[in-house]
Amino acid sequence: MSVATDLTPEEQRNVRTAIRYLHTNVRRWKALGKAIKVQPDSIFRIVSGRRSVTAAMAFRVARLANVSIDDLLAGKTVPAGTCPHCGHPPG
Repeated sequence: MSVATDLTPEEQRNVRTAIRYLHTNVRRWKALGKAIKVQPDSIFRIVSGRRSVTAAMAFRVARLANVSIDDLLAGKTVPAGTCPHCGHPPG
């Protein structure tokens, strides 16, 4: 079941990539979930595409990453070449 969202598919993809990238830094889904106040199973559904990225989730991710919401949605918050599937930066 997908939640209604105001974000475009590209914006959702950029937020998902940022979530995966943040996960590579904290190394645990539970720690990431605690930081953005979301249950780990909800994060799994979001990053797998089974659940839409909401604007509220995007704001939580932007706040954790200490970036603007505009940069997050535009995909400017992770290093260029970051894998959109696993979140690992290049190199």
